[in-house]
Amino acid sequence: RPVPRGHTEQITVDGETEPVTVKLGVWISNTRARRDRLDADQFAALAELGVEWA
Repeated sequence: RPVPRGHTEQITVDGETEPVTVKLGVWISNTRARRDRLDADQFAALAELGVEWA
């Protein structure tokens, strides 16, 4: 199931006291649109995570 463009996630970054909001939907959308610029290692990492278009 695709991630909606407006989806965000709260993550905890090492050393930070407050969680950080990550715009996951925007990142997925942008990465997919620019997938021709990804190197082989980046494609492999996305495929390992189960990204269908990688």
